[in-house]
Amino acid sequence: MTSPRHSLRLKLALTFAIFGATVSLLLSLGLSFTARSLGEHLMDETLSAEIDGYISRRSRNPNALLPSTVSIQGYVLPQQQGNAYIPPELRPLQAGTYRLTLNNTPYRVAVTAKNGERYFMLFNEQRQRQREEMFTLYLMAGVFIMILISAWAGWWLSGRGVAPIAELARRVSRAHPEDNAETVAQGFANDEIGQLAQVFSAYLKRMRDFIERERSFTSDVSHELRTPLTIVQGVLELMEDGNQTKDKLRERIAKIGRANHEMVNLTTALLLMARENTGETVIQTCDVCKVAGAAIEMNRHLLSENTSVNIVCAAHPNIAAEHTLLSIVVGNLVRNAYTYTPSGIVSISVEDNSLTVSDTGSGIRGEEVAKVFQPHFKGAGSTGSGIGLSLVKRICDRYGWEIIIDSHEGRGTSAQLVFTPGRHPALTLP
Repeated sequence: MTSPRHSLRLKLALTFAIFGATVSLLLSLGLSFTARSLGEHLMDETLSAEIDGYISRRSRNPNALLPSTVSIQGYVLPQQQGNAYIPPELRPLQAGTYRLTLNNTPYRVAVTAKNGERYFMLFNEQRQRQREEMFTLYLMAGVFIMILISAWAGWWLSGRGVAPIAELARRVSRAHPEDNAETVAQGFANDEIGQLAQVFSAYLKRMRDFIERERSFTSDVSHELRTPLTIVQGVLELMEDGNQTKDKLRERIAKIGRANHEMVNLTTALLLMARENTGETVIQTCDVCKVAGAAIEMNRHLLSENTSVNIVCAAHPNIAAEHTLLSIVVGNLVRNAYTYTPSGIVSISVEDNSLTVSDTGSGIRGEEVAKVFQPHFKGAGSTGSGIGLSLVKRICDRYGWEIIIDSHEGRGTSAQLVFTPGRHPALTLP
């Protein structure tokens, strides 16, 4: 669990608070500088207006009184200085604007020279400074309030922003490969978090497919290797009988060799199927007629005495595929035809783009035909484990082939393997 100090929500709230503090500080500094500059400008304008007004009054009345209020105090230094009272700090000042302190009171001083006389106008800055200090306190309080508001807003907004991430983390932590991966991404908006949820969903789906592939591999191995192992076991039991000719012994050893060879091929093929398809081009080519002929001979021991086999190679297509995988597909179709035809005919036909295995056996019920490719599905008359045809379908999907089953109960079954997608020659039962 994430510690509070490392919480994403806390980090976002702190970021908002720092951002709010920075903005409010910069704004406060700007307002303080602006207020101070504006105050000085207003004082200068007031002093200038007071000097101009007094000069105008003095031109009309030489005895006009100088301004003398709490805020403004005026002095004039005539051309003949005489006994005019001027604070000694003002006497050396020439025309311009100054700041000085008289009797511990800060003043802003404007000096104007005209007609040989100098006019001094003083503005008491004490109240202005008090106002500026009060304004600064207001700004500091505003900065503090802004920081609190930013922190609260950041905490609230980050809570809303982090909530989908927390929900996604909760779903992912509780998800299992066996669950429906789509539920992880449900309810999220089409934004970055939604895209992340889709990534997790796809990842869980890949995990589920991987686990299912491994389970299928285990089931397929146990199913596909059972037949050759049974052959080996049966032949070994027969070889234990000492009363046998050399020809019979040679024949049984040959059966063991074929069964061992089949197990090696099956193991190699199933390992290929257990791995994820990399999309690499297969450079190996297989003669479909030769593969069909080998499958017929390999499984001939399953034929009953009342069943005959016909093979017609109208064409000799060479397809790009792993030889062992094609052998498993054809071998399963032939083996099923042999097994479920106690008497009758099994026909294998190879065309330019397809292979068809037909029989006159027991057939499949109509409602069961659509389920034959499901793993572990077993029909009413099935004696297998329900793995063979599901493996066939997986191999066909790997190469883009199409497998079509047409069956009628009591009349037989026809299985067609189409190597060229989009072309579906008509299915016929013998």
